[in-house]
Formats: sequence, structure tokens, C-alpha cells
Amino acid sequence: MKIQSILLAILCFTFGIASAQKEMVTLDKQDFSIGETVKVHSKVLHEDRILNIYLPDSYRQDSLKKYPVIYLLDGSRDEDFIHISGLVQFGSFSWINMIPETIVVGISNVDRKRDFTFPTSIEQDQIDFPSSGQSKNFITFIEKELQPYIDLSYRTTPTKTIIGQSLGGLLATEILFKKPTLFDHYIIVSPSLWWDDESLLQLSPKRKAAEKAIYIAVGREGEIMERTATELHQKLKGAVSGTTPLYFEFFEDKNHGDALHHAVYNAFVKLFQQEGE
Repeated sequence: MKIQSILLAILCFTFGIASAQKEMVTLDKQDFSIGETVKVHSKVLHEDRILNIYLPDSYRQDSLKKYPVIYLLDGSRDEDFIHISGLVQFGSFSWINMIPETIVVGISNVDRKRDFTFPTSIEQDQIDFPSSGQSKNFITFIEKELQPYIDLSYRTTPTKTIIGQSLGGLLATEILFKKPTLFDHYIIVSPSLWWDDESLLQLSPKRKAAEKAIYIAVGREGEIMERTATELHQKLKGAVSGTTPLYFEFFEDKNHGDALHHAVYNAFVKLFQQEGE
């Protein structure tokens, strides 16, 4: 009798699952997308490049509205594009109001070691990064091709932000020092300022750099990363006026792998909410 009871229970359970499956049917399936993927050809870089574009929900609904733009380095789908776009969407909800509705342009990588570094005199750097040293070309690509293309193809305001982490943070810092007018907001996380024996920190930022809104962050990432990020903040602090938005955060409980997401959230709060006050 006991075996029969067990078999009966199994049959009832199986029948219940089958009945539930019959009640739930697939009516439709659609791809889920948070933006557009665009392939462009760069004459400066002599190659095709992939751009991932996040458009706010209202972009298709309001044909007259224009939007600021965030340019995201390491912007491939399998890098930082999806979670940074998610932060932008969340932060721009009307009940959050942390950041204005914003277009995100994720620049997919081809060779980040090539594009994000300037020439180095350090032999070991040259050995470890044989394709390195072409950041000047990449900055020209951003200035002469990418930004004009985005402004022509989408409804944009003049306000531009760059987000860079690690080698991307090195590039964002180089742009801040050498071509500061390219962006209005600089979000620099865990910058690899050790590159070329920390030579970028020997430069003096141009006057226009003192007029930008800047956020710098680093996690528990080793003595060199932590020290150089702090020195970058101190250098900029000595160059800007007291009213310039300049922020530095040290995330003691974060590392090189997880500092970016927390840093960008905090940067949005500090840089954009202040502007809205």
C-alpha cells in the first residue's frame, strides 16, 4: 500500500505540472534591446569601429527634445556599456532625478592598449604592450570624427561627459590635461597613471581644465594606484578655483574589478545633482 501511495503522489504531481504547462503558452517573443549598435569607419584610425548607443525612453516620443551625451570608454556590450546605461536610466527616472535623461555612447574596443596609452620610454612597458602609444590618434578620432558624428546623427546638447576606468582613466586624464575642452564632465576611475613612470602627473593642466567638473575615484588597488590617483586630485586641487566641482573618493572596500559601478553612481550624484540645484 505504501508503494502504491507513493506512485499515486508522483502521478498527481506530474499531472499537475502537465496541467500548468498547458495553461501557460507562449504568445509572442521579441528581442529585448536597450539601444542601437552602429558600425562606423574611421579615417583617422583606418578601421571600422562599433558604437553602442543608449537612447532615453523619451527620445522616440519627443522629436524636439535634445540630450546631453556620455562617452563611455570600454563601451562594448561585454564590458561597461550595459551597466552604465542602466545607471543612467535609473538615475534619470523622474522620482530619482539624479541625472538628466542622457544619451550614452559606448565605444567598443579594438585594441585598448594601443588607443588608451601615449608613447612610453619604459622598455618593459614597450615589451608588455607592444601596440601601445597611439592615444593621440584616438583622441583625434573622438574630437574630429566621433563627436561630430554623434551631434549630426542624434539630437544632442553641447554638454558632454567622459567616463574612463583603468587605462581608460589614463586616457580621460590625458584628455583633461591636453584637450580639456572636449568634455564638460570627467569621471576618472582607477586611472593607470603608473604608465610611462607616471609622466602624465608631471604635466601642468591647461587653464581650461580648471573649468571642468571632475570626479576621481580609486579602490583598494595597491600603493601605486592609490597614491597616483590621490596625487592627481591634489594636482588638480592646486589648479582649480574654490568653486570648481572637484571630487575624490577612496573606496576602501572595493578593488579594481568593482570600483567603477559604485564610483559612477556617486559621480552622477555629485556632478549632476549639484548642477540641478
